[in-house]
Amino acid sequence: MNVIKTKIPEVLIFEPKIFGDERGFFFESFSQKYFNDIIGYPVNFVQDNHSQSSKGVLRGLHYQLPPYAQGKLVRCVVGEVFDVAVDIRRSSPTFGQWVGVNLSAENKKQLWLPEGFAHGFLTLSETAELLYKTTNYYAPQYDRGIIWNDETIKIEWPQLGDFIMSNKDLIQPLLNESDDFL
Repeated sequence: MNVIKTKIPEVLIFEPKIFGDERGFFFESFSQKYFNDIIGYPVNFVQDNHSQSSKGVLRGLHYQLPPYAQGKLVRCVVGEVFDVAVDIRRSSPTFGQWVGVNLSAENKKQLWLPEGFAHGFLTLSETAELLYKTTNYYAPQYDRGIIWNDETIKIEWPQLGDFIMSNKDLIQPLLNESDDFL
């Protein structure tokens, strides 16, 4: 597996080695030992999530407050998305910075977002399905978000026309008005 570093050191892209022939393909999508060795500390995933979205759907930017903060390992198994991690750790030198990567069924890349990052994605294909592992359980009372188009973050979302969003995501606060993470 190839590990690609991003401009935010804690956010990593995992690119698997794919073995293919006329029968199809095979790759190792996850190894706990390898993952922990790369991250540098033991990570315990407790929940797997699966979402499906249509083209133009933008979900996020979502996070959970401690003690239910979540690290996420995200991959796209159908279609393609533009996936984003935003550093929301106020004490971090990269606070407010973001990393974006195209995840697709074709490239089979995965994005690691440790605790302290908001997550969002935009569906680029007609439909997309994401699988993601989380390090903590969903806890609605600790669920928070940041508005997708915050001018202090300046995420460069791909232009697809009007985005399709939930009412919840349309009214999220700005980063500077959001609940503190750390």
